This record gives sequence, C-alpha cells and structure tokens, in this order.
Amino acid sequence: MPQKTSPKRALRPPQRQRRQPGLEARMRPRPQAEDPRARGTGKLRGKVALITGGDSGIGRAVAVAFAKEGADVAIVYRNEHGDARETLRLLEPNGARAIRIAGDVGREAFCRAAVRSTIRQLGRLDIVVNNAAEQHPQRHLQDITVAQLVRTFQTNLFSFFYVTKAALRHLRRGSAIINTTSVTAYRGSPQLLDYAATKGAIVSFTRSLSQALAARGIRVNAVAPGPIWTPLIPASFPRRRVATFGSDVPLGRAGEPAEVAPCYVLLASGDGSYMTGQVLHPNGGEIVNG
Repeated sequence: MPQKTSPKRALRPPQRQRRQPGLEARMRPRPQAEDPRARGTGKLRGKVALITGGDSGIGRAVAVAFAKEGADVAIVYRNEHGDARETLRLLEPNGARAIRIAGDVGREAFCRAAVRSTIRQLGRLDIVVNNAAEQHPQRHLQDITVAQLVRTFQTNLFSFFYVTKAALRHLRRGSAIINTTSVTAYRGSPQLLDYAATKGAIVSFTRSLSQALAARGIRVNAVAPGPIWTPLIPASFPRRRVATFGSDVPLGRAGEPAEVAPCYVLLASGDGSYMTGQVLHPNGGEIVNG
C-alpha cells in the first residue's frame, strides 16, 4: 500500500527567489541553523573541515555544529557573500578558525584551489563535506536542455569528484568524507529528473568510494535529507508550493537545517567510527528502505 501522507497546508508565507541557489537572508522565516540547546563536547577538536555549499542552509548548519564540536571550518560557496559572512559570524562564539572561499565548484581548477587554500590557511584537512547543489524543476523531460543537464551534473556530482580528488592526498586514517544526497535518490521526483539522477549517482559514489578507501581508514558516508527549509526551496518552486513545502510528510512539516546537522557530526566524529558506505535519512518519516 502507498504510504499515507497528510494533506498539504500552508506553513509559511508564499515567496519566490529568481536566482539559484538562493539567498538565506531573503527567506521568511529564516531557517534555523543552530539548536540553542546543543552543547558541544569536543568531538571534533583539532579537526579541519571543508564544506561546499557552506554559506547557507544545511551547509551553514553543519558548519555551526562542527564549530561547536571544536573543528575549524572552510566554507566554499558560489557568490552569496552576505550569507557567507553571516555564517562566519555564527561560528565566532565557538572560537573556531573559519575561512570562506568563493567560486564555482563545477570547475575542477577551483576545487583544487579551494583545497589548497584550506591547507594553507588552516593547516590540515580531516573532514570533507560535499554538499553544494542546485535544482531546476521542469514539467517534462523535453524541457531539460543540454545546458541545464550539464550544469546540474557539474554542480551536484562532478564537484564531489573534483573536491574529493583534490582532498585525498591530505586525508589521513580517521578522516571522513560525507556526501549530501537526497530522498529523491530513493523515491524519484517527476519534476526534478536531472537533480534526482545526480542524487542517485551520489549514493553509488558513496558506496563505491567507501570500499575504495576502507583500507586507508578513511570513512565515506552520506546523508539523504527529505524536505528541509533552505534557500534552494524558494529559488526553485512557485510561491504557493513554497508555502506548503514539507507539509505532506508524516511529521507534517519541513525540517530545519539544524535538525539535519547532527547526522553530519555523527559521521564526522568517532561516534561513527564503525560506519562507512552508509546513508542516514533525516526526512520527516518517509520510508525509503535505503
């Protein structure tokens, strides 16, 4: 039997942004990047993390959570400079060293440069979070242009290869690679054919790379969020759909980035020392058997 979901209902004001991947500063309400009740316990003390798409949404929440656990952080983003500055401001109370690196992760040369900059400024690299993504809904397959297809794969999948290739020479035993996939990799999405295809590829990339790096003691895992309130949502969908986004999952609402970030902490820290090739599913109760 199909899984039952609650009817869609408005959860927030209708809104729309005309650029990808969207600006967090323009969202109403603003996503929650931090759980004020959370207290770090030093799980990542002495570690350095590089997070693509780290200026906002899930990437910002992961950066904050890592900093609370003692990590220094490099956030990589396209050109959302205001959002990136705000993320660094949020990291300051935790005493983390933090840098921001702007550029196009769809270009291998930039990804190599971002890793070099991280090593030069922060001294090492222990955790790679491949998180950058974009999506462009289309009603029909015929509406997906070659340019859109290439662009989506460059950002969502090729960048994972580029960043990981550049980072591998610096990673040691005990390092962690965490890839952001999506619930769409498991259940599909009729209006996000190219996006869902990249997310499915990320699952296979994660499982294969985990086996390739196991002997080196480098763990590779993934997180497959469901509907999460991030800038990608108002940048992708019509105003009315944004207003009801996430209301049809069993928990009846979209998740907050701060509710996803603990998955990344688990996979980056010693708490996940016996996990590799796995995918965690913070998705509001949707059963995907993945």
